[in-house]
Amino acid sequence: MHNRLPIALLCIRISVFLVMLVWSLDKFVAPQHGVEVFQYFYFLPGLSPGMINAIGVLQLILITVFVLGIARRLSYGIVLLTHAVATVTPFALYLDPWAAGSPNILFFAAWPMLAACFALYLLRADDRLLRVNIPLARWME
Repeated sequence: MHNRLPIALLCIRISVFLVMLVWSLDKFVAPQHGVEVFQYFYFLPGLSPGMINAIGVLQLILITVFVLGIARRLSYGIVLLTHAVATVTPFALYLDPWAAGSPNILFFAAWPMLAACFALYLLRADDRLLRVNIPLARWME
């Protein structure tokens, strides 16, 4: 089991990265979509496409550090926190996923990903495959 755990954690890290990569790239490909998401789900009206692009840049930096396994306590923690917020924010959609005749059942996929982020954070010390080892303060690992 001990030899298989790092492989499983690497698979989780890469799969979470891939989902978040698409979310990040969406901010460049369709910035208006990002404007609408932030307005509707996070109650942040008035963001410009340029601001959405800036958020996309920050996300790309974060997920790159995350997928490389750098500063695991910090990067895995921020990924967990941001995904937790993104999972809980559309709570009303979970209560009636078929509201207004438009199914929103894909939002439920956020919950297993949240569990994966949580597991990865808890087991970060065992996540040691294909990571960049940069000497950092101990609290960041």
